[in-house]
Amino acid sequence: MDATPDTAARPPTVTREAEVRATKVRRFSSGVSVVMMVVCNAIFLFGIWVTGVNFERLVRTPEVFSAQQDICLRQAYRNIPGAANPVQFCSEWIHLADSTGQTHKFEKETEIKQGADGTFYLDYGPLVDYRFFAVVAFVIAILVCGIVLKRHLVNRYRMRLETAAQRAAPMP
Repeated sequence: MDATPDTAARPPTVTREAEVRATKVRRFSSGVSVVMMVVCNAIFLFGIWVTGVNFERLVRTPEVFSAQQDICLRQAYRNIPGAANPVQFCSEWIHLADSTGQTHKFEKETEIKQGADGTFYLDYGPLVDYRFFAVVAFVIAILVCGIVLKRHLVNRYRMRLETAAQRAAPMP
């Protein structure tokens, strides 16, 4: 070990110019962050607009008629394979807890099936549309590209400031 205790314990000196450069880099980084937030959100909204994805249909929660909480307005019949007679079900109802008074309807995609024990149940199909995963991947791609671009821009700005400071410094 060649270093003496004096030189090893001494903190590196930070010049005023280095502090100014660090402040400029922080300000530039903050500005780039704000601009990237706006740009990334604009790209996301443009992508959603172009594809026409309906967020209400990506993850759906089926509306189910409950005899204790709802009032049936309209009943319908449907022929079910394996059943001797058409099955009667409530196709339109009002939910008593809903203050808007909107009617809820039986979804056309929902199938009524007969179980092995003879009881009927509702098969709603997949509750998550697989395009949801494409939307999530799109958002992740936007975030990753934004972070990489921000780092690149900030590092490039820092290097330019350092290069300019080296050119301006007098030669010993």
